[in-house]
Amino acid sequence: MIKKLLPYAKKYKWYAILSPVSIVFEVLIEVTIPLLMSVIIDCGVSGQSLTEKDSFIADILIKLGFDSLQGTSLIVALGALMFGISLISLACGAGAAYFASKAGMGFGAELRRGIFNKIQDFSFSNVDKFSTGSLVTRMTTDINMVQMAFMMALRMLIRSPLMFTMAITMAFSINTKLSLVFLAIAPVMFTLILLIGAAAHKRFTKMFKKYDRINNAIQENLIAARVVKAFVRARHEKDKFRVSNDELKDASIFAEKLIILNNPIMAVSIYSCIILVLWIGSKLILGGDMYLGDLMSFITYIQQIFMSLMIVSMIFVMSVMARTSMTRINEVLDEKPHINDEGADENATVKDGSIEFRNVCFKYSKQAENNVLKDINLSIKSGETVGILGGTGSAKTSLVQLIPRLYEATQGDVTVGGRNVKEYKLKTLRDSVSMVLQTNLLFTGTIEDNLRWGNENATFDEIRAAAKIAQADDFVMNFPDGYKTDLGQGGVNVSGGQKQRLCIARAILKKPKVLILDDSTSAVDTATDGKIREGMKNLLPETTKIIIAQRINSIQFADKIIVLDDGKIDDIGTHDELLERNEIYKEVFVSQQESKMEQ
Repeated sequence: MIKKLLPYAKKYKWYAILSPVSIVFEVLIEVTIPLLMSVIIDCGVSGQSLTEKDSFIADILIKLGFDSLQGTSLIVALGALMFGISLISLACGAGAAYFASKAGMGFGAELRRGIFNKIQDFSFSNVDKFSTGSLVTRMTTDINMVQMAFMMALRMLIRSPLMFTMAITMAFSINTKLSLVFLAIAPVMFTLILLIGAAAHKRFTKMFKKYDRINNAIQENLIAARVVKAFVRARHEKDKFRVSNDELKDASIFAEKLIILNNPIMAVSIYSCIILVLWIGSKLILGGDMYLGDLMSFITYIQQIFMSLMIVSMIFVMSVMARTSMTRINEVLDEKPHINDEGADENATVKDGSIEFRNVCFKYSKQAENNVLKDINLSIKSGETVGILGGTGSAKTSLVQLIPRLYEATQGDVTVGGRNVKEYKLKTLRDSVSMVLQTNLLFTGTIEDNLRWGNENATFDEIRAAAKIAQADDFVMNFPDGYKTDLGQGGVNVSGGQKQRLCIARAILKKPKVLILDDSTSAVDTATDGKIREGMKNLLPETTKIIIAQRINSIQFADKIIVLDDGKIDDIGTHDELLERNEIYKEVFVSQQESKMEQ
């Protein structure tokens, strides 16, 4: 699991190396300070000479000439030495924190970029597998959790074991019998912490699922803010959010109340050990078997040992949470795009806009019992205008989404330009097939920026020409800033009809072999709809145009019209042919004519 994420830290490997190196020097200095403190107490305060002090630090101080100092002068000299090396230790600690932060933040940024890039390769079916809120949580909360664990690991996974090893070695060197007190308490503490961690993992998994749910609720509410206000459903949304929020709160408390037992367990262990050490150590001092300074330094080492163990317990807690996050992140990274370039011809190009469906069946998931599309056989010549009509749920959108391989046909073959769509690289195919989806989505930026999604290298004249075909140029030029007008997030400052026309212009600018309009003139008046169709007919004669529409007048002049019913082709023909023989088409036409007469 960790191995899959480590490559994202490669760019910051030197920071990741320098942090532990700085930690090593910091720990070496820290374990030296208690020994100097014991010398100050035994030799500076108690009056014992350095030659009588039985410790390797005393031998070093003698070689450095400190044996010539006594009393207050020795205390001042050793105090200054302790202060100096403490500053060095502080600098090493600060350096370790800096390097770890650089490595951790960089790792998080690279991991976030990696997940985002992976999502861009997903097919629609891959995206359907993960909810939007869940993907947002994985790219924010989960990555932040892993990032923090990574930073902590760089510093504490080196510091704690090293501090533990050095401190316990020093403690045993001072008094072996007294060190047995720690060995009696440590196993109990470790066992309890391991049991807590094992139980906490499942709780944190449930907690992150609640995060997914609340993010979904927030995103849905913000996107649909206008609908909420229009239907006066703010109270309902507040109640719904309160339920999700309370569920997250309860799940968080349920997980945290187990984890927080770590601190009391550590505190009880530390203070129990110190009490026993003071009790036993005082008897050893009275018996002449131990110096007072050694007892004080021994207590400091015990504190360092338990502090390192407390940090290990914190790492353990963080690892429990990070493990859940890493699992969720790896689920995204391990997800294999259902549609890819495997088996595609590198040199294949789409020569024209001819389309053919041969015995095509389709369903959205392998587990689904029934096909959405059933036995579709269809042939469209290059340059034809084809209308598609059908009731809600008749699979009109599903049909056209198979052409640019937004979804993959479950059975049968779909060909474009005489070749199976699987033989083209996805970029080649989708560059030749332009699609205006039912949801007219614009991005933050100017109108020109949005239109350049169709062709980033288009000249301004080409942009205006495409906008004129889509009947968008007039209203755009009425804005004070024209094509430089900022649309805001999602195009909030243009109407539904204007948004549709901009999306059509963006698709036309792509100069595709196939242009698919999925009910994309529903918010446009009949006259403007007619002008758009006329413009496409005159200026895009070689482009195959597929128009999904609910209004018959949007498709009645098409070369052929496909009538879909319950995922099957009910009939194919011209407007006049279908009026004569197809009951579904005739019924729709009559109802729409009656509606016009009533108006």
